Amino acid sequence: MKAKVLLVEDDELMSRTLMRILTEEGFIVFCASTGAQALTSAQANRPDVILLDYQLPDTDGLEVCRKLKQARATNGIPIIMVTGRSGEAETVAALEVGADDYIVKPFSAKVLIARVRTTLRRLSRVTEEITKIPVQVHSIGIDEQRVRVTISGVEVKVTATEFRLLVMLASQPGRTFTRNQIVEGLNGGQNPVTGRSIDVHVVSLRKKLLGSGECIETMRGVGYRMRDVS
Repeated sequence: MKAKVLLVEDDELMSRTLMRILTEEGFIVFCASTGAQALTSAQANRPDVILLDYQLPDTDGLEVCRKLKQARATNGIPIIMVTGRSGEAETVAALEVGADDYIVKPFSAKVLIARVRTTLRRLSRVTEEITKIPVQVHSIGIDEQRVRVTISGVEVKVTATEFRLLVMLASQPGRTFTRNQIVEGLNGGQNPVTGRSIDVHVVSLRKKLLGSGECIETMRGVGYRMRDVS
């Protein structure tokens, strides 16, 4: 799945150049030219990483960074500050408000892409560790470290594919996963999964989860989702 980048840059030429570089490298890019637009786009698009210019027409990047890190919906998104300033004070200020990295103009396309990919790898490692913490969704307990599923504390035996399917759906309750997304997410395992077999796995998993299986909802013509817990 392609990573999403929010590019916050008020210089139109620079914005077009960076957007082209990122798009050619396979990223999905959203653009904003003001701090207000950046905050709105971050909330709406939930990017995987934000490239944030230090100076913006309506505010400075530090204030935008601070607000993004304070907001519950966006505080986990890594931010790379992009600036023409190379002073130590500016670097420290950016890091103190929560920036994850700092890159000074001018920079090469290779350096930019390397920084973005490094930040995404770091985020992936952190996310992987977090997702290994046992979670409870409705009455379903999921322990990734022990590869264990429980219903109200009683262990339920599921296959490796069913376990990965359950983890995917439970990772974002309320989100509908298309069949293609499920196939893409599950095919990292030893047993290849096809679009046609998804329904079979879902039926089997629902049966094993007994009454809790009703939490896995069919979105006709689209895919499946775990019922929202809110």
